Amino acid sequence: MTSGTDTTEPRERILSPAYAVTTIGLFSLIAFAAFEAMAVTTVMPTVARDLDGFDYYALAFAAPFASGVVGMVASGMWTDRSGALRPLFASMAMFSLGLVVCGTAASMEVLVVGRVLQGLGSGAMVVAIYVVVGLIYPATLRTAVFASFAAAWVLPALFGPAVAALVADTVGWRWVFLGMVALVALAAVLVAPSLRALPAPESPTTTSRTQLWWALLAAVAVLSLELLGSGRGLTLVAAAVAFVLVIVGLRPLLPAGALLARRGLPAVIVTRGLLSAAFFCAEAYIVYALQELWGLSPGQAGIALTCVGVVWAASSQVSSRLGAQVGNVAAMRFGTAVVLAGVAGVAVVVLLRSRGVDLPAVAPVAAYVFASVGMGFAYPRTSVAMLSVTTDADRGFNSSALSVADSLGAALALSISGIAYAVAVRSDVDPFPVVYAIAVAIGVLGVVAARRTAAPAA
Repeated sequence: MTSGTDTTEPRERILSPAYAVTTIGLFSLIAFAAFEAMAVTTVMPTVARDLDGFDYYALAFAAPFASGVVGMVASGMWTDRSGALRPLFASMAMFSLGLVVCGTAASMEVLVVGRVLQGLGSGAMVVAIYVVVGLIYPATLRTAVFASFAAAWVLPALFGPAVAALVADTVGWRWVFLGMVALVALAAVLVAPSLRALPAPESPTTTSRTQLWWALLAAVAVLSLELLGSGRGLTLVAAAVAFVLVIVGLRPLLPAGALLARRGLPAVIVTRGLLSAAFFCAEAYIVYALQELWGLSPGQAGIALTCVGVVWAASSQVSSRLGAQVGNVAAMRFGTAVVLAGVAGVAVVVLLRSRGVDLPAVAPVAAYVFASVGMGFAYPRTSVAMLSVTTDADRGFNSSALSVADSLGAALALSISGIAYAVAVRSDVDPFPVVYAIAVAIGVLGVVAARRTAAPAA
C-alpha cells in the first residue's frame, strides 16, 4: 500500500541550493589556479631563454611544489585550530605576492624566489579547500565535488596555453604572471560569501609547531638536492645528505607507515604522491621537448596541455559517475597502471626521436594525454579515500598529509630529473630520454603502492 503523497526527497547535488554558492566559489578558485599552472608551463621555456636560466628550469617547477609543503602543514595546523576562513584568504594573498615577484623578476634566481612564494600560497590554499569540502559536503557528494575540481581545469586547458603564448608574444611573458593577480582577487570575491558561514571547529586542536619545522626541513632539502646534485665531488656528498634530510623531514608529516606504503590510508597517501611525481615530472618537460625535438612553437606545444586538461576532466567525471560501481581501490589501481603506460609511451617516443627516427609530434602528445586518463580516474579517488577514514580531530592533518605527499612527491621527482638533465647535458647525452626514464621508474612504484590501498583485514 502506498501513500497518496510522494514524500521522496530529491537527491542532493553539489549545485543544490544548500551547496550552490560554495560550489561555484570553490570551482572558480580552482579554475583560476589551473589557468596559472597551464600558462606558466607553456611560457617557462621562453622565460628561461629570456633570463638565461635553463640551469634553474627544473627548479622553477620544483620550487612551488617544495615550498607548498610548508604552506600545507601550516594551513592544516591553522584550520584544525580556528577553521578554514582565515587560512584560505591568507593563502590567496601569499600566492598573489609570488605572482608579482615572478612578473617583475630580473633573473631566474629571483623568479625561483617568486615561485617559492607561490608554492606557500597554493599549498595552504589546497588544504583549506579540502577542509571546506569535508565540513560542508556530505560523504555522498564528495566524489562529485572533487570531479568538479577536475572539470574546473577544462576552460583553462582549452584557452590557457594559447592565451599564455599570445600574451608572451605580444606584451611579454611577465604579464602571464601579473595578469593572474586580478583573477585571484576575483576568485576571493566569489568565494567570500560562502565561507563567512563556515562553522568553527567544535573541539579546536592544539598542534605542535614541530611539524612545521619538519616541513621546512623537507622543503629546503628538496631544493638543495636539485642545486647540489648536478655538481661533482663534495657537492654530490652534500646532495646525498639533502636526500636523507628529505626523508627525515617527510616522515613526521605523513601517517605512520606511509613511507613503507603500509596497507590502507598510508598506501593511499603514497599512491597520491607517486601519481603526482610520475605525471608532473613528465609534464614539466613535455612543452620543452616538443620545442627542442620537434621544433614546435610555444603555442603549438601548448596544445598538449589543452588536450590533457580536457581528458583529465572527462576521466574524472567518468570516475565520479561510476561511483560505488568502481570502488576507490580499484580506481586507484587502474589509474596508476594507465599513468605508467602513458609515461612509458612518451619515454619510448622521445628515445626513438633522439636516435633519429622520424616520428610525428602527435605521438608523444597522444601518450602524454593517455597518461592523463589515469590521473583523472585515480587522482580524485585518493582524496575521497582519505576523507572516508578521517574524523573532525584529524581531518586537517590527513588533508595536509595527502597534499604534502602530492607536492613533495612532485618536487622530489623534479629535483632528481633536474639533476639527471644537467648530468646528461654535461656528458653530451640527450637529456630527454633520461628524464622520462625516471618518470617511468616512479610510475612503477605508483602501481606497486596502489596494490596496497585496500584497508588491512581486521
